[in-house]
Amino acid sequence: MGYRKGYYKKDGTYVQGHFTNTRSRSYKTKKNGCMLLLLVSLALSSIISCSESSDSGDSGSGSTCPTKTCGDFSSQAAAQATYNSNKNCYKNLDSDSDGIACENLK
Repeated sequence: MGYRKGYYKKDGTYVQGHFTNTRSRSYKTKKNGCMLLLLVSLALSSIISCSESSDSGDSGSGSTCPTKTCGDFSSQAAAQATYNSNKNCYKNLDSDSDGIACENLK
């Protein structure tokens, strides 16, 4: 805000000095729009990060599933039998989600 000095109009009347807003309205709305966009993107990124962390909780440190990789098996049949015993625990053995575990061991 700024102070506008008093002045005389062309018709001779005097206008008292007063405080005035020095920013235009369009500046305010643009600033609020950017702030709104920033808040929306922040909210979306936190929602996405929360959903990704809850998805990885199935095989995380709090899980009772043992960690197995395809390198732990000597044959595809052994890996398939382990995968079939508990598909939720050993879903990392089936990388392309086609139901066949450790296809590279064939």
